[in-house]
Amino acid sequence: MNEVSGYIDTLADIYFYMILIYVLMSWLPNVRESFIGEMLGKLVEPYLRPFRRLIPPIGGILDISPIVALIALRFVALGLQVVIDPFVE
Repeated sequence: MNEVSGYIDTLADIYFYMILIYVLMSWLPNVRESFIGEMLGKLVEPYLRPFRRLIPPIGGILDISPIVALIALRFVALGLQVVIDPFVE
């Protein structure tokens, strides 16, 4: 793995954990209203919004769109690595 692929992988991992923390924060009352919750919301919600429009909550309660968004993020990161690797060498 070259340096550019390492950066892409690291950035994807950081964003993955940001989304994961943001989703887990929904289980705790009033945490999303904190400074960190609002900051994560501003960084993560624009990415999650299209997935939430396409995938409605199951039973009106269970939102699986973040799971699909995390899988899509991993595929995009891998796709970027495959596309960029031949040009970097």
